[in-house]
Amino acid sequence: QVQLVESGGGVVQPGGSLRLSCVASGFEFGYYAMGWFRQAPGKEREFVAVVSWGRPNPYYADSVKGRFTISRDNSKNTIYLQMDSLKPEDTAVYYCAGGSSVSRQISEYDYWGQGTQVTVVS
Repeated sequence: QVQLVESGGGVVQPGGSLRLSCVASGFEFGYYAMGWFRQAPGKEREFVAVVSWGRPNPYYADSVKGRFTISRDNSKNTIYLQMDSLKPEDTAVYYCAGGSSVSRQISEYDYWGQGTQVTVVS
């Protein structure tokens, strides 16, 4: 049974930091690209970052480049999203996802977590 379990969300002030984690099980984690997506209230789900399976070259949405860092630990079947310099517009439910290709497209991902809420508010 495939499972992706996110954690680390919460409430933070603008300029603060959070670190999200996503633990995967039930599939060959080391052979999958892993990504983070987010969905704000009333908006469509959007790409945040993705890291490939082999040489972990990350790709980021322009809106988070320079502030967020995605990483993975294949020995722990876990990916992370370090979020710094958070802004109110980063408020959303954050989802991790696993796919067979490195992509910004939601449709390219096979597995999804349930999400973790991040709220940035003064």
